[in-house]
Amino acid sequence: MEYLSFLEPYINEENSKLFFSIIFIIILSLLSRPIISKYLLGWIRKFVEKTETEIDDKIIDVMEPPARFISIVIGLYLIAEIYVPTMQGIFIRTIIAFSIFWLLFSSTIPLAELLKGKDKYINKSLIGWGLKVIRVIIIFTGASAILEIWGIKVGAILAGLGILGAAVALGTQDLFKNLIAGFLILSEHRFGEGEWIRVSNVAEGTVEKIGLRSTLIRRFDQAPMHVPNSQLADAPLINFSRMKHRRISWTIGLEYRTNKKQLKAIVESIEQLVSKQDFVPASKVSTFVVIDKFNDSSIDLLIYAFTKTTKWGEWLKIKEQLALDIKKIVEEAGASFAFPSQSIYIEKNDEPNIKFKK
Repeated sequence: MEYLSFLEPYINEENSKLFFSIIFIIILSLLSRPIISKYLLGWIRKFVEKTETEIDDKIIDVMEPPARFISIVIGLYLIAEIYVPTMQGIFIRTIIAFSIFWLLFSSTIPLAELLKGKDKYINKSLIGWGLKVIRVIIIFTGASAILEIWGIKVGAILAGLGILGAAVALGTQDLFKNLIAGFLILSEHRFGEGEWIRVSNVAEGTVEKIGLRSTLIRRFDQAPMHVPNSQLADAPLINFSRMKHRRISWTIGLEYRTNKKQLKAIVESIEQLVSKQDFVPASKVSTFVVIDKFNDSSIDLLIYAFTKTTKWGEWLKIKEQLALDIKKIVEEAGASFAFPSQSIYIEKNDEPNIKFKK
């Protein structure tokens, strides 16, 4: 074939033997990969299966790909030793460094599984951030180590990147501000994914995702809202998902013609209502059912209590039932609810009829 004529000077018996021997070593290395996985890792797996924890089993699982790479390393070592002895040291060190950092990178997977059960102590999003940072550090360190093996000075590259980074940082101050704010939010446990929060004049809804730069909040109309982390870190924030009880605070006005006996009966009956199962006992929280004040057109009763449930729907049902029960109590006591009213008094003066004589 004329288009392969340029290879003729290189095609000879010696080069053919060299070529086929290299192919043989590569094929042998590939075929030996399952053997290492079956016997070496199989023996280790039998040992760790006797332990009660599952983390060691997951470590063995992530070790399998790098371990199966050992046969490839051995094959490449033999090729370098026999055919390229001058590059043998650099080549082998590169392969070993690559394998080590590959194993370290893979080990972050069982680390993530181990930290999943620590959500009570470490924020879930903070765990995700930390794992990403660890992986970036492993990749950067591994690349630096391999470059150093090949004689490339990483320090000079970093110095150049430092100057460039300073220039970029001047234009990305808001980005770094939001990054730091996001870290503070997670470290302080201000809120987490799935919680209902309200930030005055900013947003209210359910937190879906805490990102590096912004937080995704799903409003109650299901519209997504991306809020910069700096606004959530600096502004006053209410986390409704972490409240222990929901409050009911009412002022009820009764007519002035309600007598003392009626008032006392109404207060006592309402006190019995708020001591029921749906409400938190007065011994644990502040609970008041008292005659509060004499208003312009009513005698005001203050009802201040807390429900055991924090779910909005259940709380509304309890409020509704409480309102119906209070209306029934007032009616049975023979009293009535007051409403704003004004009384107008007309004063009539009878002046004497004075007659003037001409």
